Amino acid sequence: WQFPQGGIQFGETPEQALFRELREEVGLLPEHVQIIAQTDDWLHYRLPLRYIRSDSDPICIGQKQKWFLLKLTASTKHIQLNLSDPPEFDQWQWVSYWYPLGQVVNFKRDVYRKAMMELCMRMPQYTAEISSKYE
Repeated sequence: WQFPQGGIQFGETPEQALFRELREEVGLLPEHVQIIAQTDDWLHYRLPLRYIRSDSDPICIGQKQKWFLLKLTASTKHIQLNLSDPPEFDQWQWVSYWYPLGQVVNFKRDVYRKAMMELCMRMPQYTAEISSKYE
């Protein structure tokens, strides 16, 4: 279980990489989503030794990630999981905001928690709820 993700190619901005990966992995175009927020800083995780492929070039020991909070502005009929060969995902579903923390592989859990904690503070309904409690 994981969110769509991917690397940034030479010359791409994080936003350009976001839209490219979103298209490749789930079929969505920039006009199908709205960027609500992104993490202020890059977040990191290290791979456990058993997942490091020493025969790859370069050797990947972890990832540095920029996270984005998106709002789907189009119909879910635009979601297509079969655009890459092989497909990177075999299913998708709507879930509650914190559900991914219980599903993601353990070594990614901390980076998911950090990103989700930061991004939840920028969700319009969350900030409206918090501000109304203190007015």
